[in-house]
Amino acid sequence: MPSAIPGPAPAPVPATASRLAGVASSPVREILALTERPEVISFAGGLPAPELFDTAGVRAAYDRVLADGAAQALQYSTTEGNADLRTAVADRLTGRGLATDPADLLVTTGSQQALALVATALLEPGDVVLVEDPCYLAALQTFGFAGARVVAVPTDEDGVIPAALEEIAARERVKLLYLVPTFQNPTGRTLPAARRAAVAEVAARRGFWVVEDDPYGELRYDGAHVPWIAAHPAAADRTVLLGSFSKVMAPGMRLGHLRAPAGLRRACVVAKQAADLHTSTVDQAAAARYLRDSDLDAHIRTLCGAYKERRDALLEGLPQALPEGSRWNRPDGGMFVWVNLPEGYDAAHLLKAAVEHQVAYVPGAPFHAGAPDPRTLRLSFTTHAPAEIREGLRRLARAFA
Repeated sequence: MPSAIPGPAPAPVPATASRLAGVASSPVREILALTERPEVISFAGGLPAPELFDTAGVRAAYDRVLADGAAQALQYSTTEGNADLRTAVADRLTGRGLATDPADLLVTTGSQQALALVATALLEPGDVVLVEDPCYLAALQTFGFAGARVVAVPTDEDGVIPAALEEIAARERVKLLYLVPTFQNPTGRTLPAARRAAVAEVAARRGFWVVEDDPYGELRYDGAHVPWIAAHPAAADRTVLLGSFSKVMAPGMRLGHLRAPAGLRRACVVAKQAADLHTSTVDQAAAARYLRDSDLDAHIRTLCGAYKERRDALLEGLPQALPEGSRWNRPDGGMFVWVNLPEGYDAAHLLKAAVEHQVAYVPGAPFHAGAPDPRTLRLSFTTHAPAEIREGLRRLARAFA
């Protein structure tokens, strides 16, 4: 038989969207993939301690939900979220000094989705977004996908400098400012009350939105609660507060929420309908049941007691683990300590030696929206018990040596 005559070569498929071109993969996720071996002591990921999950309480909540109302819990639901869960969140926010109605809230698939919805609802390509420097990595990814122009606001050991914020807002047409004011990721620092008031006043005067991300605020080990920016009258009509159950209940449930003025909240509801219709019905129902039947505040006190010991173990061992001349902060809560190595050191270059010694951290350079500082690195202290932290620091000392 004659051989078949080859047809024309198939045309190539279209390329991925151009908005992906300037958005890098998260180095934290890549480092986590490299350090999954159980023998590696990792200070890299901001992971809650799994042995501290209230597994029995969460299991009981799911059991009761499925026993009492499986048909509803396994069905489609409304975009805005479970009414009982929104009521419980509103009560918790109100109890901490921010009067909130359940209708003010939208339940999201983690607070990361809440940030993505706000970006979808607010940002056009080229819009100016201000961020603290260094900044939460996934926020930089979100704003990159939106095509925003990210401008770094100078900071010091207390966070964003209000005078610098005013100067930038005066010369830029700012759409929004993104902050993690309490136990910031990656630095662990907390913006003082006076600076929060100043931020609210600049936002009101210059006319931009404030996105206040608060995933760590309940993990306080020292000091007193600092009121949210959203609680300042000057910013009440322009602040979006993001919250999460990932750090105090379980990250695998992927439950977050946003509190926003009515117009923006409705826009976020429409954006969420396009993204996933609604957050998992059964997970929302289980969380609402957990909040009804269990004492989350008591569980948080247990977490804070354990995490404070871990923070203190890390801080106690850093002088012996790090090169002479290194500097670091002492956070009042959260998950992270921020380190500055001496001049001439490069944390990214040293990471290879650290992994060879079966210990890991996250280099600080990728967190910077402005000029990166190669000497910086982030250490997370929540995942490991104090004895493991001390061993990890001994390994780090050998790697740096």
